[in-house]
Amino acid sequence: MKKVLVPLAPGFEEIEALTIVDILRRAGAEVTLAGTVPGPIEGRSGIRVLPDTVMENAGYGYDMIALPGGAVGAENLKKNEHVKSALETLAQKGKTVAAICAAPAVLSALGVSRGRVVTSHPSVRGLLSEVSISEERVVVDGNIITSQGPGTAMEFAFCLVETLFGKSKAIEVNKGVLARV
Repeated sequence: MKKVLVPLAPGFEEIEALTIVDILRRAGAEVTLAGTVPGPIEGRSGIRVLPDTVMENAGYGYDMIALPGGAVGAENLKKNEHVKSALETLAQKGKTVAAICAAPAVLSALGVSRGRVVTSHPSVRGLLSEVSISEERVVVDGNIITSQGPGTAMEFAFCLVETLFGKSKAIEVNKGVLARV
């Protein structure tokens, strides 16, 4: 079974986080939602989500790590030592590292996306360094996958499914979802 880690920090973008988790679980991935703080975590729109665990207990045995955005959420992810450690460890192992909206700035700050083609929400592009920026809605460059924001969350999630399980699984999952991807 494919395993995915989704770190969740206060101020996260709800559409992005929950779309990632939902679509990946529909595909059969074992998704661990790991909070940067204990207990329910409040997103940018005031929706509270109870993670499966906390980052410090999540470990590194994953095929993919996927970071939801939200300006405040991404800043909180960037500050968390356990998120940094998981990103660096999984990237060094060649695992898939994915980020949407403001979260590509986290990858940039850690040097994980250095030399890659990425996209992000336009509001954080000034925070991206040592990358080539694309206007595409979802960008795959090797083991780095990035996307622009809440409106691209479904496309992003299906790209993650295709990366882990192949195109046929993405098509199968979409038969029940009916997304335009």
